[in-house]
Amino acid sequence: MKTSKFLTALVCLFALAFTSCQDEIDSENGDNPNTNSANSTTASNLERSAMYDGSFDDFLDGMSCSSVLLPVTATVNNTQVTLITESDYSLVLDIIGEFTNDDDSVVFQFPITVRLSNYTEVIVTNQSEFDELMEACETAEDEAESAINCLDIDFPITILTYDANIEQTGSVVIESEQQLYAYMNNFDDAAFFSVNYPITATLNSDTVVEITSDADLEAQIIECIAMDDDMEDAEDQAEDIESILIEGVYTIDAFVTAGVDTANEFSDYTLNFANDLTITAVHTTNSAISEVNGTYEVASELDVFISLTFSENANFELLNNTWEVTSYSENTISLQSTTNAAVTLVLAQI
Repeated sequence: MKTSKFLTALVCLFALAFTSCQDEIDSENGDNPNTNSANSTTASNLERSAMYDGSFDDFLDGMSCSSVLLPVTATVNNTQVTLITESDYSLVLDIIGEFTNDDDSVVFQFPITVRLSNYTEVIVTNQSEFDELMEACETAEDEAESAINCLDIDFPITILTYDANIEQTGSVVIESEQQLYAYMNNFDDAAFFSVNYPITATLNSDTVVEITSDADLEAQIIECIAMDDDMEDAEDQAEDIESILIEGVYTIDAFVTAGVDTANEFSDYTLNFANDLTITAVHTTNSAISEVNGTYEVASELDVFISLTFSENANFELLNNTWEVTSYSENTISLQSTTNAAVTLVLAQI
Protein backbone atom coordinates (compact mmCIF):
# COMPACT_ATOMS: atom_id res chain seq x y z
CA MET A 1 0.00 0.00 0.00
CA LYS A 2 2.84 2.37 0.78
CA THR A 3 4.41 1.64 -2.60
CA SER A 4 1.16 2.41 -4.39
CA LYS A 5 0.81 5.75 -2.65
CA PHE A 6 4.45 6.54 -3.38
CA LEU A 7 4.12 5.80 -7.09
CA THR A 8 0.93 7.85 -7.31
CA ALA A 9 2.71 10.82 -5.73
CA LEU A 10 5.65 10.31 -8.08
CA VAL A 11 3.39 10.41 -11.14
CA CYS A 12 1.85 13.63 -9.84
CA LEU A 13 5.27 15.16 -9.38
CA PHE A 14 6.01 14.58 -13.07
CA ALA A 15 2.81 16.31 -14.10
CA LEU A 16 2.32 18.98 -11.45
CA ALA A 17 2.24 22.15 -13.44
CA PHE A 18 0.06 21.46 -16.43
CA THR A 19 -2.03 18.34 -15.91
CA SER A 20 -2.15 18.25 -12.10
CA CYS A 21 -2.86 14.50 -12.24
CA GLN A 22 -5.98 15.21 -14.30
CA ASP A 23 -6.75 14.48 -17.94
CA GLU A 24 -5.02 16.78 -20.42
CA ILE A 25 -7.29 19.49 -21.82
CA ASP A 26 -7.06 21.65 -24.91
CA SER A 27 -5.64 25.15 -24.54
CA GLU A 28 -8.34 27.82 -24.27
CA ASN A 29 -7.32 31.35 -23.34
CA GLY A 30 -10.63 33.21 -23.50
CA ASP A 31 -11.38 36.39 -25.39
CA ASN A 32 -10.27 38.95 -22.81
CA PRO A 33 -6.61 39.66 -21.97
CA ASN A 34 -7.04 38.66 -18.31
CA THR A 35 -9.52 35.80 -18.78
CA ASN A 36 -7.98 32.37 -18.69
CA SER A 37 -8.83 28.68 -18.68
CA ALA A 38 -7.44 25.97 -16.43
CA ASN A 39 -4.85 25.24 -19.10
CA SER A 40 -3.75 28.81 -19.80
CA THR A 41 -0.27 30.22 -19.31
CA THR A 42 -1.56 32.35 -16.44
CA ALA A 43 -3.00 29.29 -14.70
CA SER A 44 0.37 27.59 -15.00
CA ASN A 45 2.22 30.67 -13.73
CA LEU A 46 -0.07 30.97 -10.72
CA GLU A 47 0.03 27.26 -9.93
CA ARG A 48 3.82 27.01 -10.21
CA SER A 49 4.28 30.18 -8.14
CA ALA A 50 2.04 28.67 -5.45
CA MET A 51 3.69 25.24 -5.30
CA TYR A 52 5.29 24.17 -2.05
CA ASP A 53 8.86 25.49 -1.96
CA GLY A 54 11.16 22.69 -0.87
CA SER A 55 14.38 24.51 -1.74
CA PHE A 56 15.18 25.57 1.84
CA ASP A 57 16.68 22.16 2.67
CA ASP A 58 18.44 21.47 -0.63
CA PHE A 59 21.70 21.02 1.29
CA LEU A 60 20.02 18.00 2.90
CA ASP A 61 17.98 16.32 0.16
CA GLY A 62 19.50 17.86 -2.99
CA MET A 63 16.20 18.80 -4.66
CA SER A 64 13.87 21.78 -4.58
CA CYS A 65 10.70 19.82 -5.44
CA SER A 66 10.33 18.48 -1.92
CA SER A 67 11.55 18.81 1.64
CA VAL A 68 12.31 16.17 4.23
CA LEU A 69 10.00 16.26 7.25
CA LEU A 70 11.69 16.09 10.63
CA PRO A 71 12.71 14.21 12.66
CA VAL A 72 15.16 12.35 10.43
CA THR A 73 18.47 10.59 10.87
CA ALA A 74 21.17 10.76 8.20
CA THR A 75 24.85 10.02 7.73
CA VAL A 76 26.61 13.16 6.53
CA ASN A 77 30.17 12.61 5.29
CA ASN A 78 30.39 9.46 7.47
CA THR A 79 29.01 11.25 10.55
CA GLN A 80 25.56 10.24 11.78
CA VAL A 81 23.29 13.08 12.84
CA THR A 82 19.68 13.21 14.01
CA LEU A 83 17.65 16.30 13.14
CA ILE A 84 14.73 17.03 15.43
CA THR A 85 13.98 20.66 14.55
CA GLU A 86 15.15 23.08 11.86
CA SER A 87 17.72 24.47 14.31
CA ASP A 88 19.53 21.14 13.86
CA TYR A 89 20.19 21.99 10.20
CA SER A 90 23.38 23.61 11.47
CA LEU A 91 24.69 20.14 12.33
CA VAL A 92 24.59 19.23 8.64
CA LEU A 93 25.82 22.61 7.41
CA ASP A 94 28.80 22.54 9.78
CA ILE A 95 29.87 19.11 8.51
CA ILE A 96 29.38 20.06 4.86
CA GLY A 97 31.20 23.37 5.35
CA GLU A 98 34.18 21.88 7.17
CA PHE A 99 36.10 21.44 3.93
CA THR A 100 35.56 23.22 0.64
CA ASN A 101 36.97 20.72 -1.86
CA ASP A 102 35.50 17.42 -0.69
CA ASP A 103 32.57 15.47 -2.10
CA ASP A 104 29.73 15.84 0.40
CA SER A 105 27.26 13.01 0.86
CA VAL A 106 23.99 12.66 2.77
CA VAL A 107 22.56 9.16 3.27
CA PHE A 108 19.18 8.95 4.99
CA GLN A 109 18.06 6.33 7.45
CA PHE A 110 14.84 5.17 5.79
CA PRO A 111 11.90 5.37 5.93
CA ILE A 112 11.57 9.14 5.71
CA THR A 113 8.59 11.38 4.98
CA VAL A 114 8.82 14.13 2.37
CA ARG A 115 6.45 16.92 1.37
CA LEU A 116 6.09 17.34 -2.39
CA SER A 117 5.46 20.42 -4.51
CA ASN A 118 1.72 19.69 -4.48
CA TYR A 119 1.70 19.77 -0.63
CA THR A 120 1.10 16.03 -0.34
CA GLU A 121 3.26 13.95 1.98
CA VAL A 122 4.69 10.59 0.99
CA ILE A 123 6.72 7.96 2.82
CA VAL A 124 9.96 7.03 1.07
CA THR A 125 11.07 3.59 2.20
CA ASN A 126 14.45 3.21 0.51
CA GLN A 127 17.19 4.88 -1.53
CA SER A 128 15.74 3.64 -4.82
CA GLU A 129 12.44 5.43 -4.20
CA PHE A 130 14.32 8.55 -3.15
CA ASP A 131 16.33 8.44 -6.39
CA GLU A 132 13.06 8.20 -8.34
CA LEU A 133 11.82 11.37 -6.66
CA MET A 134 15.06 13.14 -7.53
CA GLU A 135 14.81 12.06 -11.17
CA ALA A 136 11.19 13.25 -11.28
CA CYS A 137 12.25 16.61 -9.88
CA GLU A 138 15.01 16.98 -12.46
CA THR A 139 12.53 16.19 -15.22
CA ALA A 140 10.06 18.77 -13.88
CA GLU A 141 12.82 21.40 -13.76
CA ASP A 142 14.03 20.57 -17.27
CA GLU A 143 10.49 20.85 -18.64
CA ALA A 144 9.66 24.09 -16.75
CA GLU A 145 7.03 22.34 -14.64
CA SER A 146 8.64 22.77 -11.23
CA ALA A 147 7.89 25.43 -8.62
CA ILE A 148 8.72 29.05 -9.40
CA ASN A 149 10.54 29.99 -6.19
CA CYS A 150 11.77 33.44 -7.17
CA LEU A 151 8.33 35.14 -7.11
CA ASP A 152 6.23 35.22 -3.94
CA ILE A 153 2.74 36.62 -4.40
CA ASP A 154 1.56 38.82 -1.54
CA PHE A 155 -1.80 37.66 -0.24
CA PRO A 156 -4.73 38.10 -0.19
CA ILE A 157 -5.59 38.27 -3.89
CA THR A 158 -8.98 38.06 -5.57
CA ILE A 159 -9.81 35.83 -8.54
CA LEU A 160 -12.90 36.49 -10.65
CA THR A 161 -14.66 33.62 -12.41
CA TYR A 162 -16.50 33.60 -15.76
CA ASP A 163 -18.62 31.23 -17.81
CA ALA A 164 -18.11 30.31 -21.46
CA ASN A 165 -19.86 33.53 -22.48
CA ILE A 166 -17.27 35.51 -20.49
CA GLU A 167 -19.93 36.64 -18.03
CA GLN A 168 -18.77 36.91 -14.44
CA THR A 169 -20.10 34.13 -12.23
CA GLY A 170 -18.39 34.92 -8.94
CA SER A 171 -15.17 35.72 -7.12
CA VAL A 172 -12.95 34.17 -4.46
CA VAL A 173 -10.40 35.65 -2.08
CA ILE A 174 -7.19 33.60 -1.91
CA GLU A 175 -5.31 33.87 1.38
CA SER A 176 -2.21 31.68 0.91
CA GLU A 177 0.04 29.85 -1.55
CA GLN A 178 -1.42 26.49 -0.62
CA GLN A 179 -4.96 27.77 -1.16
CA LEU A 180 -3.97 29.26 -4.53
CA TYR A 181 -2.32 26.00 -5.59
CA ALA A 182 -5.39 23.95 -4.63
CA TYR A 183 -7.72 26.43 -6.36
CA MET A 184 -5.80 26.39 -9.65
CA ASN A 185 -5.17 22.66 -9.45
CA ASN A 186 -8.92 21.97 -9.17
CA PHE A 187 -10.19 24.73 -11.45
CA ASP A 188 -13.15 23.71 -13.60
CA ASP A 189 -12.09 22.85 -17.16
CA ALA A 190 -15.23 24.53 -18.52
CA ALA A 191 -14.81 27.77 -16.58
CA PHE A 192 -12.62 30.84 -16.96
CA PHE A 193 -10.96 33.22 -14.52
CA SER A 194 -9.08 36.46 -14.23
CA VAL A 195 -6.92 37.92 -11.49
CA ASN A 196 -8.22 41.12 -9.96
CA TYR A 197 -5.14 43.28 -10.63
CA PRO A 198 -3.12 45.01 -9.39
CA ILE A 199 -1.40 42.60 -7.03
CA THR A 200 2.03 42.81 -5.41
CA ALA A 201 4.79 40.21 -5.27
CA THR A 202 8.29 39.87 -3.87
CA LEU A 203 11.02 38.94 -6.34
CA ASN A 204 14.13 36.99 -5.32
CA SER A 205 13.24 37.52 -1.65
CA ASP A 206 13.95 41.27 -1.61
CA THR A 207 12.26 43.36 -4.32
CA VAL A 208 8.55 44.22 -4.06
CA VAL A 209 6.82 44.91 -7.37
CA GLU A 210 3.28 45.77 -8.43
CA ILE A 211 1.84 43.48 -11.11
CA THR A 212 -0.93 44.91 -13.27
CA SER A 213 -1.76 42.19 -15.82
CA ASP A 214 -1.20 38.60 -16.89
CA ALA A 215 1.50 39.79 -19.29
CA ASP A 216 3.17 41.70 -16.47
CA LEU A 217 3.07 38.59 -14.27
CA GLU A 218 4.72 36.52 -16.97
CA ALA A 219 7.37 39.20 -17.59
CA GLN A 220 8.23 39.39 -13.88
CA ILE A 221 8.53 35.60 -13.72
CA ILE A 222 10.80 35.51 -16.76
CA GLU A 223 12.97 38.24 -15.24
CA CYS A 224 13.29 36.62 -11.82
CA ILE A 225 14.00 33.17 -13.30
CA ALA A 226 16.77 34.73 -15.40
CA MET A 227 18.19 36.29 -12.24
CA ASP A 228 17.97 32.93 -10.50
CA ASP A 229 19.89 31.35 -13.38
CA ASP A 230 22.56 34.05 -13.12
CA MET A 231 22.87 33.42 -9.40
CA GLU A 232 23.23 29.68 -10.00
CA ASP A 233 25.94 30.37 -12.58
CA ALA A 234 27.76 32.58 -10.07
CA GLU A 235 27.47 29.84 -7.45
CA ASP A 236 29.03 27.34 -9.87
CA GLN A 237 31.83 29.80 -10.62
CA ALA A 238 32.43 30.27 -6.89
CA GLU A 239 32.88 26.52 -6.50
CA ASP A 240 35.35 26.51 -9.42
CA ILE A 241 37.32 29.37 -7.89
CA GLU A 242 37.45 27.65 -4.50
CA SER A 243 38.92 24.57 -6.14
CA ILE A 244 41.45 26.64 -8.11
CA LEU A 245 42.56 28.45 -4.94
CA ILE A 246 42.98 25.27 -2.91
CA GLU A 247 44.80 23.33 -5.60
CA GLY A 248 47.44 26.01 -6.25
CA VAL A 249 50.08 28.14 -4.58
CA TYR A 250 49.91 31.84 -5.38
CA THR A 251 51.96 34.99 -5.50
CA ILE A 252 50.62 38.53 -5.55
CA ASP A 253 51.19 39.55 -9.16
CA ALA A 254 49.66 43.02 -8.83
CA PHE A 255 48.27 45.18 -6.04
CA VAL A 256 47.24 48.56 -7.41
CA THR A 257 46.07 51.41 -5.19
CA ALA A 258 45.56 54.93 -6.59
CA GLY A 259 47.41 53.90 -9.75
CA VAL A 260 50.47 52.59 -7.89
CA ASP A 261 51.39 48.90 -8.00
CA THR A 262 52.97 47.77 -4.71
CA ALA A 263 53.08 44.04 -5.42
CA ASN A 264 56.86 44.08 -4.86
CA GLU A 265 56.18 44.43 -1.12
CA PHE A 266 54.79 40.89 -1.21
CA SER A 267 57.28 39.40 -3.68
CA ASP A 268 59.00 37.20 -1.10
CA TYR A 269 55.76 35.47 -0.06
CA THR A 270 53.61 32.72 -1.44
CA LEU A 271 49.96 32.29 -0.49
CA ASN A 272 48.54 28.87 0.39
CA PHE A 273 44.74 28.53 0.53
CA ALA A 274 43.66 25.56 2.65
CA ASN A 275 40.33 23.75 2.37
CA ASP A 276 39.44 24.84 5.93
CA LEU A 277 39.21 28.49 4.73
CA THR A 278 42.58 29.54 6.16
CA ILE A 279 45.42 31.25 4.27
CA THR A 280 49.10 31.02 5.07
CA ALA A 281 51.61 33.48 3.63
CA VAL A 282 55.06 31.90 3.68
CA HIS A 283 58.32 33.79 3.26
CA THR A 284 60.23 31.96 0.51
CA THR A 285 63.78 33.24 1.15
CA ASN A 286 64.00 33.45 4.94
CA SER A 287 62.44 30.63 6.96
CA ALA A 288 63.13 32.57 10.16
CA ILE A 289 60.43 35.09 9.25
CA SER A 290 57.11 34.04 10.75
CA GLU A 291 54.27 32.97 8.55
CA VAL A 292 51.35 35.36 8.13
CA ASN A 293 48.02 33.72 8.85
CA GLY A 294 44.60 34.73 7.64
CA THR A 295 41.22 33.49 6.52
CA TYR A 296 39.27 33.68 3.30
CA GLU A 297 35.73 33.12 2.10
CA VAL A 298 34.32 32.68 -1.40
CA ALA A 299 30.71 33.80 -1.83
CA SER A 300 28.39 34.56 -4.70
CA GLU A 301 25.33 36.62 -5.56
CA LEU A 302 25.15 37.70 -9.20
CA ASP A 303 28.95 37.91 -9.09
CA VAL A 304 31.63 36.04 -7.14
CA PHE A 305 33.40 37.60 -4.17
CA ILE A 306 36.49 36.65 -2.18
CA SER A 307 36.90 38.05 1.33
CA LEU A 308 40.44 38.17 2.74
CA THR A 309 41.29 38.77 6.40
CA PHE A 310 44.85 38.96 7.75
CA SER A 311 46.06 40.11 11.17
CA GLU A 312 49.34 40.98 12.90
CA ASN A 313 51.05 42.11 9.68
CA ALA A 314 50.55 45.65 8.45
CA ASN A 315 51.33 44.90 4.79
CA PHE A 316 48.96 41.97 4.53
CA GLU A 317 46.25 43.81 6.43
CA LEU A 318 46.12 46.12 3.39
CA LEU A 319 44.58 43.16 1.56
CA ASN A 320 41.72 42.88 4.04
CA ASN A 321 38.73 43.49 1.84
CA THR A 322 35.81 41.92 0.05
CA TRP A 323 36.98 41.56 -3.54
CA GLU A 324 34.83 41.04 -6.62
CA VAL A 325 36.24 38.48 -9.05
CA THR A 326 36.50 40.27 -12.41
CA SER A 327 38.13 37.36 -14.25
CA TYR A 328 39.76 34.05 -13.48
CA SER A 329 41.53 31.08 -15.02
CA GLU A 330 43.58 28.14 -13.81
CA ASN A 331 46.58 30.51 -13.61
CA THR A 332 45.33 33.91 -12.44
CA ILE A 333 42.50 35.44 -10.45
CA SER A 334 41.83 39.15 -10.93
CA LEU A 335 40.02 41.03 -8.17
CA GLN A 336 38.56 44.49 -7.64
CA SER A 337 37.71 46.09 -4.31
CA THR A 338 33.97 46.34 -3.69
CA THR A 339 34.50 49.63 -1.85
CA ASN A 340 36.95 51.32 -4.22
CA ALA A 341 37.06 50.31 -7.89
CA ALA A 342 40.54 51.85 -8.23
CA VAL A 343 41.98 49.17 -5.95
CA THR A 344 42.77 45.90 -7.73
CA LEU A 345 44.55 42.67 -6.85
CA VAL A 346 45.86 39.88 -9.09
CA LEU A 347 46.81 36.46 -7.75
CA ALA A 348 49.07 34.35 -9.97
CA GLN A 349 49.58 30.62 -9.56
CA ILE A 350 53.21 29.45 -9.53
